[in-house]
Amino acid sequence: MRDYNAISDAALLPLIKEGEVQAFNELYTRYFRMLYSYAWNILDNEEECSDAVQEIFVWLWENRGTLQVTTTIKGYLMAAVKYRLARIIQTSRRRAAILAANVTLPAVTNIEEDIEAKELKRVITAFSETLPQRAREIFQLSRVQHLSNKEIAAQMGISEKTVENQITIALKKLRSDLNKKMLSFLLL
Repeated sequence: MRDYNAISDAALLPLIKEGEVQAFNELYTRYFRMLYSYAWNILDNEEECSDAVQEIFVWLWENRGTLQVTTTIKGYLMAAVKYRLARIIQTSRRRAAILAANVTLPAVTNIEEDIEAKELKRVITAFSETLPQRAREIFQLSRVQHLSNKEIAAQMGISEKTVENQITIALKKLRSDLNKKMLSFLLL
């Protein structure tokens, strides 16, 4: 029998994906209290906090086969709680009271912000790889090398209007792609 307590988070994930309940229980044990405390600092309601965290773990288990955690599991779970709480506040009857109490989402540590920034960068990079060659080149010149539309047009020998249109199309596709990812996250 495995000692799941001694297994790292990174090693637990593949076991969870394979459906090992004990690995999932270990992850739950490691992070439930931390996630609950984070939620309590915002909602100050035992039932809502417990439900929010439980919903995240239920979603995690139900979607374990398609789970793609590219950060630490702690960062992933913290982000999930943050988005879930934002959704709860948005639809809560207590919304006015929560906001009136000047409750804001606690500042995320620099490490977690860094993880989220890296994840966003990874998503944008992966997205740019799906663009056609010319659109990808224009997008990267604009968003990675920070060239102006005029500079891109001169470098590529095309009109500024073409550059503008290609960037607009790419950004619309990126927003749509990000919205789909966020929607699935918010529906936890």
